[in-house]
Amino acid sequence: MPVSKLSDCIVNTRDLLKGCGVPAAILGHVGDGNYHVVFAVDPGNQAELDEVAAINKKMVRYAISVGGTATGEHGVGTGKIAYLREEHGDAVDLMALIKHAIDPDGIMNPGKVLPEDASAA
Repeated sequence: MPVSKLSDCIVNTRDLLKGCGVPAAILGHVGDGNYHVVFAVDPGNQAELDEVAAINKKMVRYAISVGGTATGEHGVGTGKIAYLREEHGDAVDLMALIKHAIDPDGIMNPGKVLPEDASAA
């Protein structure tokens, strides 16, 4: 995200975490505009998983709204792939064409660079 918006995003995230029932910490290497939230979630507790997912969704959407990105220094992975089309619009179709040209058999990071069906992203 633009470093000029970083403090706004961190404050927004802190506000989102105020009522959170799951212990969480904000940390990162903010010099490059990156920060992370680590949740101490019980993977067997669906209510906690749902609460964390809702907070994550709000965090990502806020970052995109101020000119940031859903991705981090590790790329898209699987956790943020659902936000590609929201962030990049029709450019996702071009990304899929390029990916297919380079990797026609889909063997390089299948389902991690782009969704299996990029038109559904």
